[in-house]
Amino acid sequence: MKKFISLMVAGMVMLGTLGVACAGDKEDAKALVKKAAAFLKENGKEKAFPEISNQHGKFVKGELYVFVFDPKGVMLAHGANAKLIGKNLYDLKDPDGIYFTRDILNVAKKGGGWTPKYKFTNPATKKIENKVTYAEPVGDLTVACGVYE
Repeated sequence: MKKFISLMVAGMVMLGTLGVACAGDKEDAKALVKKAAAFLKENGKEKAFPEISNQHGKFVKGELYVFVFDPKGVMLAHGANAKLIGKNLYDLKDPDGIYFTRDILNVAKKGGGWTPKYKFTNPATKKIENKVTYAEPVGDLTVACGVYE
């Protein structure tokens, strides 16, 4: 019985830690977006897009990475998957039929914030996972960073 209680307590502590880690990741994601948005404003697209797309650059932190969309949903910079650059993702749906790029663009158009939950392939695990994205406008562009849950 003692062993069972110890396992239960350990499990509850681990679950509590996951919540803190997710909250920390969300804060880090938001901070990365703000940092990338400022860099884009100060340095322009020509300098910002290559830096944002640099997998070892200042806009990648662990599993977090910044990406940038134009108003039509074309990926202009991506910190984890350069193959997405130049692709129009506006009509892309997750497995549940959610048009997540549209949600990201709409959140930015409204001044910034978090998207509803959607599913996307995590580049680190190669698995489809739940994700939310923080997005902000920079002119007509959307600068964003998602957090896998």
